[in-house]
Amino acid sequence: MGSEKGDLPLAVVTGAAVRLGRSIALALARNGYPLGVHYHHSEAAARALADEIAVMGGEAFLLPADLSDPDHIKPLFEQLSRLPHRLGVWVNSAAVMRSGDLSTMPVEDWDSTLALNLRAPWLCAREAAACMGEQGGIIINITDVGAQKNWTGYPAYTVSKAALETLTRLLARQLAPAVRVNAVAPGLILPSAAVSPEEWQRLVNRLPMQKAGSPEDVAQAVISLIQNKYITGETLRVDGGYALI
Repeated sequence: MGSEKGDLPLAVVTGAAVRLGRSIALALARNGYPLGVHYHHSEAAARALADEIAVMGGEAFLLPADLSDPDHIKPLFEQLSRLPHRLGVWVNSAAVMRSGDLSTMPVEDWDSTLALNLRAPWLCAREAAACMGEQGGIIINITDVGAQKNWTGYPAYTVSKAALETLTRLLARQLAPAVRVNAVAPGLILPSAAVSPEEWQRLVNRLPMQKAGSPEDVAQAVISLIQNKYITGETLRVDGGYALI
């Protein structure tokens, strides 16, 4: 990867239109990367993000795909091959967090969660590495501090994120030395719709840092992992000490 903005390769963020993906995409654009903005359902938000990046003087390319469907992944990379930049950064951010119970969760919910949260990062990573080739690059998986917790209310999600951290280490060994693979594990950053403000504040009060994080904190961690070229196979927690409690 080049050291000047004009030399920087394409950075693709899956699920870039909303929430953490959007903040990561904006941070990469501010650092001079041309952006591949992947989205599935959030077309309007993706277009708004691309417009915002253009106003900043950056480049953004819209990349629609249903990553939970393996048949959509190769066509996505065919789109990439036609862009005027080589691929150098891939961020697996797209995910779904369904609540449920191991005793009653429908098989369909389990399968669809793992399809997007685990299988898609695996398939995208191997395609991305092939695109990066000998010039190399970096893949970053967005996991969750919950990967190390026992969240019985989100069993498929927790399993998928724990497995994604294992996949990160496996890919780091498999793809070295050309491609580095790391993960970022956010903690209490953005509350889900299922969490009441009172419950969110209760969780925040338990943290050693006594405050919630911001999406920009996660984006900064992504940038740090890109810039430090001697880190691979690691999961960087951005959780205000949540893993300590």
